[in-house]
Amino acid sequence: MSFHPQEGLAARQGRAALAGMNLVLDWDGTVTAEDSLHVAILRFGDPEVYRSTEERLGRRLTLHEVIAVEMETITAPLEEVVAHLVEHVAVRPGFRELVERFDPLIVSAGFHELIEPILAREGLRTRVLANSIEADPAGWRVTFRDEEPCDVCGEPCKRAAVAEIGRFAYAGDGYSDRCIALAADRVFARDGLAAWLDARGLSFEPYADLRDVAVRLA
Repeated sequence: MSFHPQEGLAARQGRAALAGMNLVLDWDGTVTAEDSLHVAILRFGDPEVYRSTEERLGRRLTLHEVIAVEMETITAPLEEVVAHLVEHVAVRPGFRELVERFDPLIVSAGFHELIEPILAREGLRTRVLANSIEADPAGWRVTFRDEEPCDVCGEPCKRAAVAEIGRFAYAGDGYSDRCIALAADRVFARDGLAAWLDARGLSFEPYADLRDVAVRLA
């Protein structure tokens, strides 16, 4: 996990605007305009395995099982994959403002090794909780941050990362964000997460990019 060495005035004021709540962000598809894991798998892994496992996600395979199987199809050197992601994966407008004003915690189903270089490209530092990858030439191997099944959803999920965080607002977009969104005091959602919440009659605030989130937290 990485932290700011010293929280600035803007961040302190931003946290005050959250009325005692922390801000927690998903990474892929939320902070990033594209899911960087999908970009990596489709460019360096096996697209057929990707399509097959995604179809079984939440039915016959857990998220961890899907990620492990998909990443194992990548055999390229880590530096080659990182260089591709740094060149091609953009962050959403408004991310810099959120980091500077609210000091968010990023909770990702992805990997430190792929997240940190993009943060470095942007010249930003913020707190990150994610998994780790070993770029084995025989197939990338995953080490998950938390393997304990969740009492709510029944599989390892992001909710464990916020168990002791207190009240928080959450922004997400997909499958990995479902359970943690249920624990949030305020939810910003788009794409698959928005559809999932809407189908269950659960309230959320839609957003197009992270400028929307920054404005609503002001």
